[in-house]
Amino acid sequence: MWKERSNPFILIEIGSRIRQARLQQNLSQKVLAENAGVSKKVVQRLEKGSAISTINLIAVLRELRMLERLDLLFPEPVISPILLQKLAGKKRKRASKASTIDI
Repeated sequence: MWKERSNPFILIEIGSRIRQARLQQNLSQKVLAENAGVSKKVVQRLEKGSAISTINLIAVLRELRMLERLDLLFPEPVISPILLQKLAGKKRKRASKASTIDI
């Protein structure tokens, strides 16, 4: 579903969900901004679907107690026991040109 959506659409959807979370917690934009250490304009831009800095997004998510949800977005990679044995003691530092290993 999401890969067919445009980037602006996704930003608007993220903003809408953050607005819903803010309202469920009965917070005004001003209070959320103050508690998160950002300006009210940042919260307004975020809720409208405008681009904001990642650090400001993290501050707002932290204040809304939504950081735990990032685990759903970026889960820890699961490494198979066979691959783990192959890599014993080796930690990947960069991707190879033609990767044949699925992590």
